[in-house]
Amino acid sequence: MNDKNPIQVSEKLFKAIELLAEKGSLSLTEISNYLDLNKSTIHRILNSLIFMGYVKQEEKTLKYGLSFKICNLASKFLAHNDMISIIHPYLIDLANKTSETVHLVERYDTMAIYIDKVEASKNSIRLYSTIGKSIPLYCSGVGKAILAEKPKDELIDVWNKSEIIKITDKTITNFREFEIKIEEAQQKGYACDIEENEIGVHCVGIYINVPNKEYAISISAPKERLDEETIKIYGNYLLETKAKLDKHLS
Repeated sequence: MNDKNPIQVSEKLFKAIELLAEKGSLSLTEISNYLDLNKSTIHRILNSLIFMGYVKQEEKTLKYGLSFKICNLASKFLAHNDMISIIHPYLIDLANKTSETVHLVERYDTMAIYIDKVEASKNSIRLYSTIGKSIPLYCSGVGKAILAEKPKDELIDVWNKSEIIKITDKTITNFREFEIKIEEAQQKGYACDIEENEIGVHCVGIYINVPNKEYAISISAPKERLDEETIKIYGNYLLETKAKLDKHLS
């Protein structure tokens, strides 16, 4: 199999877009250094992206950043996902019950991608999650909820393919400890993330049975509001939601 991109200029264009999405506005020199491409090549790429409306140059700093056209593109893509509109009312219901942030994610290889989010109006706390952001399966509540549905060989495969790092001092980086958490999720029906992705934030997640897709729903909150007892309560809310969705989608 040939892994080389047949249209290399498109690869450079998308690498520039991905870099600006990750790092924010950057100078020509910074982009050149990050992508290890000469400045004249980067300049042509950026001019092309500016012409198409995906990149803008700031007048004062002369740095380059993404335009809102990218957001519009993502919104149009998500609008074609009928499952999001079906599940969204259930997210609203959970947010109203808990007064906490509720997410819907879709699995993409070893990652989970946020594809919908509802923040309770009463909740003044705003989390760092955004639509389109990805989080690793191995250290997230939604990820462990998805993996709890999988055979052990797939669990091992995901672990081996993931970049196992300590995102926080609570992140599990030992496979046996990770496996124990998966076994707990299988017994309870829901999985937890105790400050593994974000310091001070706890999360409880559940797998959703969707045809030809791998989705999960989570409730996230500051650790002060999502203690062990509250996790059990919210876990039951998620189990009830799963039962309703299973009936809806059957």
